[in-house]
Amino acid sequence: MAKRNRFSVLNQGIENKPFSKKKNNHNTIMQVDNQVSPRKVPYFCSIRYGIAVFLLLCNVIIMSQRVCMSLTMIAMVNSTEPHGLSNTSTKELQDNIKNPVYNWSTEIQGIMLSSIFYGVLISQIPAGYLSGIYSLKKMIGFALLFSSLFTLLLPLAAEFGEILVIICRVIKGMFQGITLTTQQVIWIKWAPPLELGRLTALSLSGLLLGPCIVLLITGFICDSLGWPMVFYIFGACGCALSVLWFILFYEDPKDHPYISIREKEYITSALTQQVSSSTLIKVPIKAMLKSTPLWVISLCNFAFFWSNTFLSIYTPIYIDYKLRVDVKENGLLSSLPHLFAWIFGVLAGYMADIFQTRNTFSLVTIRKLFTSLGLLLPSLFSLCLLYLSSNFYATIIFLILANSTGSFAMGGLMINVLDIAPRYYGFLRGVTNVIGLTGGLIASTVTGIILSEDAESPWLKIFLLMIANNMISLIFYLIFGKAEVQDWAKERQNTYL
Repeated sequence: MAKRNRFSVLNQGIENKPFSKKKNNHNTIMQVDNQVSPRKVPYFCSIRYGIAVFLLLCNVIIMSQRVCMSLTMIAMVNSTEPHGLSNTSTKELQDNIKNPVYNWSTEIQGIMLSSIFYGVLISQIPAGYLSGIYSLKKMIGFALLFSSLFTLLLPLAAEFGEILVIICRVIKGMFQGITLTTQQVIWIKWAPPLELGRLTALSLSGLLLGPCIVLLITGFICDSLGWPMVFYIFGACGCALSVLWFILFYEDPKDHPYISIREKEYITSALTQQVSSSTLIKVPIKAMLKSTPLWVISLCNFAFFWSNTFLSIYTPIYIDYKLRVDVKENGLLSSLPHLFAWIFGVLAGYMADIFQTRNTFSLVTIRKLFTSLGLLLPSLFSLCLLYLSSNFYATIIFLILANSTGSFAMGGLMINVLDIAPRYYGFLRGVTNVIGLTGGLIASTVTGIILSEDAESPWLKIFLLMIANNMISLIFYLIFGKAEVQDWAKERQNTYL
């Protein structure tokens, strides 16, 4: 009798079964129960990883377009003249032709910087629901294109007044919100379950890498080319990337003309049980409202965005308060946490998939482990920052760790919704993003109030409030968190909302 090879089916909980050979377009593919062996399918130089890298670049551009104004504002505003005058640019010096200066008050500057978040907030839930109906290729491509066009228009809008700048930022935020929400739905058709963590983390890590790049190069662009060139460069890059997106991206592996047969078979066979999101479905709102796992995911999103927003926005201010360094050194030190956050985010996704592939832990244990790391470690290092940062290097180390270790949540909290409700992932991703962004807006507002009203120990109160928020949310998540598809999320007859 001929000897048969055997291959262990990963994470299936069934007995090993022999290989069978099947012909497909004159290519012999090794399959196990109609599933291509993941060992035979390359990870890198594959279409699915190419999509993840493409989304990473999209997120880098989005964050660059969003964050760059935080630094260009220094060059845009004339801080030597009294505020309250009309919006006119100073052109007395030749340099001001390429660097127009405006007379905007600090209140107006704050509204301008925060206005983009309101646009992102508005678009989350509609984008999440519509992602299950309309073409993801068109939604993401046009959203990225229009976000880039409004970035290009911002220097011109500044010439006409601060109101137009605010409107421009809000509209740009709406398109960015569409891109951020709908891109995650792509993985329903493109990510095999054992690679979901690393593909999601790799693509979303662009949100962490973007601010790092902005903080490093925006100052140099302002000095050499003028601040309007910052918006022109990032806007043009976004337009070019959107054109490439329309050309290169396909929503389904079955339709991609350049994907290998081996990779196509591997993805489609791995997702045979995955529910398609391309049809109009009824959203069980009442069941969702009664779902404890969904509530604890939302609560942890609120805490995660709270801590992440606070640490990201106020790191330069804390460095100035604690270390008293110049602006260039402050920018360099402020970029380091984003760089390490990017590294930790990619690492978290990879580790989560390795644990799942090797059956080291159950899926719910993996999600709780990485969520715990993403909420607990920033709290721990924040305490170290408050009580153990006795010198310059200790302060920088604890500040970097407090900022960056939150990225471990990408292997847990950030993809947990797909575990419990893949059928409604787009819609629920929008909902949880809204709750998270609300936490970020509240964190920014509360931090500003505490800093303005408490002159003695504001940072102690701010950090302790963040830590308490993280710990309370984490306790509920550890008790009630789940990672299996909920009854209300299982397939039903398609109908309208």
